[in-house]
Amino acid sequence: MATMTKPAEEKLTYEPEKLDSELESELVKLENRTKAGDFRNLVEQIKAEYKLSYDYLKPKWEEWALRLTLYNNQKRDKDAIGDPLLFSTHQTVLASLYTDKLSSLFVPREEGDVDAAENINHLAKYDFSDMGKDELDYEWDWDASFFGRALCLFMEFNRQMKVPLPEIIDVMTFLRDPRAKSVNGDRKGRNRARFCGREVRLTKQEMEDAGVYFDLNALDYSKGSSTESQVDQNRARRAAAQGLADPRNFNPSKGDNQEHRLLEWFTIWKGKRVFVTLGNEQSTVVRYHELSSIFIPIIDRAMYPISHDWDGVSVPDIVEDKQRARAVIQNLGLKGIKANLHPMYLYDTNRIKNRFDLDFGFNKHIPVDGDTNGAMTPVQRSHIGTDADWILKMMDVAAQKATATPDMAQGMQNQQDRPLGETQIVEGNKDRRYSLTAKVFGWSEKRFWQQWYSLYKTHFQAGIDKKMVRIRGALGTKFRPFTRENIITEVDPDIEIESKAVADAERMMKLQIWNNYLGVVVSDPTSNKRYALRKLGRLAGLDNDELDILLPPTIDEMKSDDENKLLNVNKIAEVDENDDDNVHLEIHNKAADTSAKYAHIQAHKRAMMLKKIQQRQLEQQAMATAAAQGNVPGIQPGQGQPQPNPEVTKKLVSPTIQKNKPTV
Repeated sequence: MATMTKPAEEKLTYEPEKLDSELESELVKLENRTKAGDFRNLVEQIKAEYKLSYDYLKPKWEEWALRLTLYNNQKRDKDAIGDPLLFSTHQTVLASLYTDKLSSLFVPREEGDVDAAENINHLAKYDFSDMGKDELDYEWDWDASFFGRALCLFMEFNRQMKVPLPEIIDVMTFLRDPRAKSVNGDRKGRNRARFCGREVRLTKQEMEDAGVYFDLNALDYSKGSSTESQVDQNRARRAAAQGLADPRNFNPSKGDNQEHRLLEWFTIWKGKRVFVTLGNEQSTVVRYHELSSIFIPIIDRAMYPISHDWDGVSVPDIVEDKQRARAVIQNLGLKGIKANLHPMYLYDTNRIKNRFDLDFGFNKHIPVDGDTNGAMTPVQRSHIGTDADWILKMMDVAAQKATATPDMAQGMQNQQDRPLGETQIVEGNKDRRYSLTAKVFGWSEKRFWQQWYSLYKTHFQAGIDKKMVRIRGALGTKFRPFTRENIITEVDPDIEIESKAVADAERMMKLQIWNNYLGVVVSDPTSNKRYALRKLGRLAGLDNDELDILLPPTIDEMKSDDENKLLNVNKIAEVDENDDDNVHLEIHNKAADTSAKYAHIQAHKRAMMLKKIQQRQLEQQAMATAAAQGNVPGIQPGQGQPQPNPEVTKKLVSPTIQKNKPTV
C-alpha cells in the first residue's frame, strides 16, 4: 500500500534588497505620476516638437542608409564589383582610435580627499567591465566615425548590481532640436538641445521589468505598434543593406512578444527638464521623470567637429564620392577585359554564307568562299589607357590624405620603396593627426566619467549601499568594501583624460631625458637617489605596487607616512634626532595644510641645522686632535686646538630634537 507523503512546505525567503528596490520603484512611479498631473498639454507639445525634428532629419537618415549600403558592399549587381575604399578607410581610422585607449584619472580638489580619489579610481576600473565599457567604446567610436557624432545615453543606475549602465543610441532613430549645436551646448548652455529623443520598441514584459513605467494597461498594441515608425524604417534600411527581407513583415501580432512603439523624449515643461515616454501613437504617457538639472544625460562624441555645427565631418563624407567613382572605373575596366576576350567582328557575307559558323567551337573548321584574308576583321575600339590608373591612384591618395590612412597604416606595403627616415616621419605625422581626434574624444570621455560619478552621488545611499570591489596589484588580488563615505567627496574631484598613445610617447621622451640627467646627478652625494630610481620606474610604466617590491619603503618613509595621519588632523608629531630629515620633508609635503604640518616641517629644518653644526664641530675637533698629535703640517703639537662652544654643545645634548613639541 502506497504511503501518503506530506507535501513539502514552501519556504518563504526574505530578500531585503529586492523588496526595498521594488518598493522604491513603486514609490517613484507613484510620485512621478502624481507630480505630473494632467499630461494633455505636454503630449501636444511633444507631438509638435517631434514633427519638427522628423521633417528636419529625414533627408539625413536616407543619406546614411545609402552609405551603409556602400559600406558593407552587399546590395549591388552580382556581375559587378564594388570598391571597398569606404570600408578600409573607416576601419583603419576606427582601429587606430579604438586601440588608443583613453585613461581617466580622478584627482582630488582638497587635501582630505586623497584617499577617496584613490578609491574612486579603483571603483572606475572595476566598473569598466560591469558597464561593458569596451564594447560600448567600439560602438561609440564606430558611430562617431561613420555618422560624424555619436550619442551615449547615461541615466540608469542598476540597484541590484550597484553600477551605472550606459547605452549607445542608434543615431538613425534619434530626433533633435534643429537649432542645437550639441546636446548640452557650451559652458553657458547656449545652443543646447531644447528637446530631443528617440523611438524605441519594447514589450510589456520589458517595461514591467524596468519598474519605471505606469498605466501599462492603457497601451493598445493596435494603436501605433503596427504602423510604420522611424525605428521600422531604419530597421528596413539596415536589412536592405545586408540583403535581408523587410523586418516589418516579421513582427508578432499576438502573444507576450508584441512590441509597442514608444517615443522617449527630453523636453522642458513647466520650467523643468523632464524625460517622458509616450505610447499609443504618442497619446499616452507611460513614464514621467523630472531631472534635477537642465542637463540632458546624453554624452555626444564628435569625430571631426566643425565649430558652431552639430554634424561636423565624418569618414563617409570624405570617401563616399571617391568609392563610387572608383567602382565605376573598375567596372568599366572589367567590361573592357571581357570585351577583349569576346570581341565583335566584321565579316564578308559573300565569303561566309552561314552566320552560325562564327559561333565558337574547339577545333572547328569554317568554310570560306575564296581567299580567307579579309573575310573577318575585329571591330576597332578604344582601350582603357593609363589615365584610368592615374585617376584611381589620385582618388586613393586623396582619401588617404584626408583621413591620415597611408598604405602602411592599412597593413599594406608601400607601392614603392621609401627610406626609413621618411617612413618614420610619415608615421609620426599620422599619429599626430590621430592624436588630435583622440583629444577631441577626450572631451566626451571626461563628460562620461563625470556622469558616472554623478550617478553614484545620486543613487549610492549612505548607511544602506555597500559594494565589494576587486583590486588587482603586484602583490595579488584583494577585495575592499566601499560605502558612500569612501567614494563621495564634499567637492567633486577633477577628471584628467589622457590618450594612451600620446601619454606613452611623452613618457618615453621623459624617460630618455631622465636617464641622461641621472648619469650626471648621481655624482652629487646629496642627491636623492631613491627618488630618482622611483621616478625612473614610474616613467618605465611600473605600478606603485611593483615599485614597492623593487624599492621597499624605508623606515623613515613608513614613519613619516604614519606621522602624516596625525598632521592631517592637526595633531603634534614628534621629531626624532635619528630621522632622515630629507625623506621626512618629502613625505610631509603630501600631508594636509595644517598648523601642525608647518610646525613639524620647521622642526625638521631646525634639526637639519643643528646636525650641520654638530658635524662641523666634530670636524673641527678631529682637526684639533690631529694637530695636537703633530699630524697636521705647519701646526705644532698642542697649538690651534679650538674650544667647543658651550651653548652649541648644550643644544646638541639637550632633548630638544627628541621631544620637540612645536607650538601650534
